[in-house]
Amino acid sequence: MSLALPISGRRAAAALATTALLLPLAACGSGDDSEKSSTAVQSGKAATGADLTVLAAASLTDVFKTAGAAYEKAHPGTEITFSFAGSQELAAQVDQGAPADALVTADTKTMDALGGETGTPTVIARNRLVIATGEGNPRDVRGLKDLADSDLKVVLAAPEVPVGRYSQKILDAQKITVKPVSQEPNVRAVLSKVELGEADAGLVYKTDAATATDKVDAIEIPDAQNAIAAYPAATLKTSENPAAAEAFVKWLSSPEARKIFKDADFQQP
Repeated sequence: MSLALPISGRRAAAALATTALLLPLAACGSGDDSEKSSTAVQSGKAATGADLTVLAAASLTDVFKTAGAAYEKAHPGTEITFSFAGSQELAAQVDQGAPADALVTADTKTMDALGGETGTPTVIARNRLVIATGEGNPRDVRGLKDLADSDLKVVLAAPEVPVGRYSQKILDAQKITVKPVSQEPNVRAVLSKVELGEADAGLVYKTDAATATDKVDAIEIPDAQNAIAAYPAATLKTSENPAAAEAFVKWLSSPEARKIFKDADFQQP
């Protein structure tokens, strides 16, 4: 399993050349081959040897390392390459024609905006926000209202990022005005600012804070004041391995995958 996404002109050219070579063979395919492909998707099993590229929200970085390894073990010969970034960045990559097979965002709004370029999305997990502070909570942050303190250095995700929208939504609902010292491109960047001591507090997903318990404290936000993030997954219509891509997306809703998400503190869909 690879975590880096090499998006280059060379790869795109190679993909086009490969497609051109395979077209004559595809034309000779039989109806039986189509039925086998359909059966593989319905059973959630991808063909061996499939290489998949999955664009995924930054907050899925750690859990997808585990999920990807589990999937590859169950599907010998399959290799999954993940590219992690803010959902808005992933959407831009899709719009620009980046070679990929599936997409998982941290909100339904971003996914829905790409409706013409994806298959039908399925929510595979949910998440919630917490306040991340330095280890030991040295500034004694107790709740959302404390983030309005002008002496407190607060960092948030940018408003176009899903976690940034969720953050602004809960702050607006409580009529709390926060002037962040910076607005970051994804949730991991927010967490990093707090970890490094460049910010006193930041709003992040619960699962992200859980990956840095030795560097940050997570202050729970009451349900009545919180927001729930949804993670939809979908195949991309430009995928060169549509059957394998669909099988992987389907697997993300399987009992095995849901246990992996649950163990990482994600909520069930």
